[in-house]
Amino acid sequence: MQFDEQFLQEMGLSAMPEEQKKEFLDYIQEELEVRIGERISKGLTEAQLAEFDALTDQAEIGRWLQANRPDYREIVSRTINEMKEEIRANRNKLVA
Repeated sequence: MQFDEQFLQEMGLSAMPEEQKKEFLDYIQEELEVRIGERISKGLTEAQLAEFDALTDQAEIGRWLQANRPDYREIVSRTINEMKEEIRANRNKLVA
């Protein structure tokens, strides 16, 4: 997912001060990575987590997730949608 000006518009945050936009977009990216990582790692063994941490190639990561967490796409989608709802619920505070 792209976190850019279009995303801010979709979230109703285009009025956010310019100096805060990049910082906010970086925060959203990092927070989503943490939330998704936590959810994907639930139920995995220590060995699986170590194996996943050792992967560096995006194609390998995709294959590994498909084999070990076939529901990962659903987890990602659900987490993004939850984050969007949080942002929409707080948009007045974010642009103030």
